[in-house]
Amino acid sequence: MDQRHKNKNFKYHLIYNYIYYIYLYINEVFFMAKQIRKNQFLHSPTLSTVLMVEDTLKSGELMSVAELKRRLPKKVMHQTVHIILDYLQQSGKIIIGTKGVLWVYAERKELDTLIKKGVEL
Repeated sequence: MDQRHKNKNFKYHLIYNYIYYIYLYINEVFFMAKQIRKNQFLHSPTLSTVLMVEDTLKSGELMSVAELKRRLPKKVMHQTVHIILDYLQQSGKIIIGTKGVLWVYAERKELDTLIKKGVEL
């Protein structure tokens, strides 16, 4: 191999390494930004808001998220409603489908009556 050919390969190698390290840097920046957004809620729901959404959903009928927001007694931000719906779905109280949200949690009334009749220790 002559000297010109070695220099040309060396330049390509440098360019390839430069692009590769820029690619790694950009991926790391995007990953860090995604983690920050994932851990950061702009509007965390209060307990009263979660209970208000639960009471509205307990009507037992299938409703869209827009309909749910209309039926709430107070206005709630869209992101906050989605955080509450994610929580309720993970706790097994609702099912979110393509047609809307449905309350599925069945409360045990017999257990409540036994607790009321019971003696506190």
